Amino acid sequence: MRRGGGTLGVVVTLALLGWVAYALIPGDEKDPSVTTVTGLIGSEKRDFFDNPEVKQELKKQGLEVRVDSTGSWTMSEQARNTKGLDFAFPASAAPAREIQRNWQLTDSPLVPFYSPLVIVTHESAAQVLKQNQLADVDAKGVWTFRMEKYVAALKAGQKWKDLAGTVEHPELAGPLFVSTTDPETSSSGAMYLALLSYVANGNQVVQDDAGVNNVRDVLAASNGVQGMQKISSDEPFRDFFAGVGTLVFAYESQAAALPLRGKDTGDMVVMYPDTTIQSDHTLVARTEGGRKLADLLENDAVLRGLEARFGLRPQADQEAFWNLMKDKKPPFAHDLRNSGFKQATLPSLDNLLKLTAAAKGGSPK
Repeated sequence: MRRGGGTLGVVVTLALLGWVAYALIPGDEKDPSVTTVTGLIGSEKRDFFDNPEVKQELKKQGLEVRVDSTGSWTMSEQARNTKGLDFAFPASAAPAREIQRNWQLTDSPLVPFYSPLVIVTHESAAQVLKQNQLADVDAKGVWTFRMEKYVAALKAGQKWKDLAGTVEHPELAGPLFVSTTDPETSSSGAMYLALLSYVANGNQVVQDDAGVNNVRDVLAASNGVQGMQKISSDEPFRDFFAGVGTLVFAYESQAAALPLRGKDTGDMVVMYPDTTIQSDHTLVARTEGGRKLADLLENDAVLRGLEARFGLRPQADQEAFWNLMKDKKPPFAHDLRNSGFKQATLPSLDNLLKLTAAAKGGSPK
């Protein structure tokens, strides 16, 4: 006999015509059609996997997903030392390749969705940057951040006070730099170094020690003024809305999720670097359950719609994001792949580690 949800064990005693029957209801019966999978994710995807609608659709398709969030660059070591994981889901391909090597996998991991990297700032800062040819805005209100001009400003050690128009904005003070996460632990911080090194190296990917040395001073200048950096991408983004940070390197999805949820964005401006880089969220599946999750995130129409609602751009449905964002404020770019933006090439993992060491003022271990 089952009553209500069947979640509490009960003993039902029936006395009738001199005999007694007992019915025991199991206390925690699990649906055998649902498989539980566990994995590691980048912190930027935490809200997505915690969402009740996402959980509901995954369960409908036979999966219960349990996740722990961590920085993408610390994920490899954690994945190596944590038993029973079905998948790992960092924010870019480089840590995913390292996890693959640790797990001795040879299949190609899936990239269900991606997010360009952007710079979030305030309207006053954006206007000052525009006045000094460090930024532009088009007729649709989409802002572009000029990377070569920014590299030149870093090399010159420019401060905000050196820029025209800052007298009216005393809040714009100190060195001119983009705040990032720690590149040793976080994918967004590492991708910033990849982008910065690409531009500083004459729009060429750094491929050897000579290239690392060529961009060393610029990376050190950008990183050295930041002080203690956060280990995951959600922290500096939250700090930005608490008044900490003037130019913050972030995932587009973090910025887009705010208007999609009806939240006030204040005077936030979203700037797209004119030489850009994107975060390919790469799922490394260790088990059949992990592979099923990757397939669902890429091909399930309901999940793709939910991904777009969290500001992510589904690979298999390029317009899903734009259909939601085209009327939102601040304005977002439609398709960076076909709109004149240059794409930076990611260096190899070994060279990225060397670039990180250079930014920290040392040599790779």
